[in-house]
Amino acid sequence: MAFDNTVTVIGNITRDPELRFTPSGAAVANFGLAWNRRTKSGEDITSFFDVTCWSELGENVAESLTKGNRVIVYGRLEQRSWENQEGERRSKVEIIADEVAPSLRWATAEVTRTPRGDGGGSSQTPATSNTAPTSNFPTDEEPF
Repeated sequence: MAFDNTVTVIGNITRDPELRFTPSGAAVANFGLAWNRRTKSGEDITSFFDVTCWSELGENVAESLTKGNRVIVYGRLEQRSWENQEGERRSKVEIIADEVAPSLRWATAEVTRTPRGDGGGSSQTPATSNTAPTSNFPTDEEPF
């Protein structure tokens, strides 16, 4: 029996993404996400999630997004457990992101493509048209 624990959450970033690197050099970015909903009685309820983004996704998120941005996060739920300094067991469920995108419902965004294998940096070039250089893409594949 297969279980699918994927989630899609749309919300506002509650703190600037923090980019760190593991001892082996892997990039990881973390940020908070708040999701608001209104009940039938008119009460506002807010849920908070911690989001983790690995590798190039983490680098791009840290470079592109800030506190307050409305984003769409697609990923999986993962529970993590640890022992705090007082010896108490703690655990939390977080979202391990596969995709993060700005919500364009009330905002606009300029998309820049990062070269494959490069997680970000100043080598990015803006996408100025809907066509991509044919030398970088198969002819039967649409860019973006």
